[in-house]
Amino acid sequence: AYDRNVAICKPLHYGTLLGSRACVHMAAAAWGSGFLYAVLHTANTFSLPLCRGNALDQFFCEIPHILKLSCSDSYLREVGLLVVSACLVVGCFVFIVVSYVQIFRAVLRIPSEQGRHKAFSMCLPHLAVVSLFVSTGVFAYLKPPSISSPVLNLVVSFLYSVEPPAVNPLIYSMRNQELKDALKKLIRSAVFQ
Repeated sequence: AYDRNVAICKPLHYGTLLGSRACVHMAAAAWGSGFLYAVLHTANTFSLPLCRGNALDQFFCEIPHILKLSCSDSYLREVGLLVVSACLVVGCFVFIVVSYVQIFRAVLRIPSEQGRHKAFSMCLPHLAVVSLFVSTGVFAYLKPPSISSPVLNLVVSFLYSVEPPAVNPLIYSMRNQELKDALKKLIRSAVFQ
C-alpha cells in the first residue's frame, strides 16, 4: 500500500522515497519479521507437550489447533505470542487502511475522470487481493464456535491459504487488455455454445 500511496499522493518524490535502498529495507524488514515470527512460534510449538495425540484434521499445522492438543500450562507462552502477533497484524491493517484513505482522498481530488480511472485501476488489484486474504483469514480465525466443524475448518483453511496466492496473478493481470479480451472471448464461447 505504501508504494501506491507514494505514487499517487507524492508522485514527484517517488524516485527518492522508493529508491532501490528503500525497497531493499522494506523487503528485509518483511522477510526478517516473517522469519522471526516463524522461529518464535516453531520453538514454542515444539516445546509444548502433547497429551491428546498428534493428529490434526487440517492440511497443515495451525497453531490454535496444536494448542488444543497441549496438556500443560506452557501454552500460555504461545497464547502470548499470538496476542503480540494479533497486535502486529492489526497495526499492519491500520497502516493499509490509512494509506488507502489518503490515496482515495488524493484520487477524488484529481480533476480529470481519466486520471481518476488510471489511479483507481492501479490500486484496485492490490485492494482486491488484500481484501480476499483478510476476509478469509478473519472468517477462519474469528468464526463462532457454533458453526465450526472439521469439514468447514478444512475448507476455510484451504481458502485463506491457497485461494489468495492462486488468484493473485489473475487479479493483477486483469490490467492487461489482451488478457481481458481473451477472457471475454472465452466466456462468450462458453456461454453461447
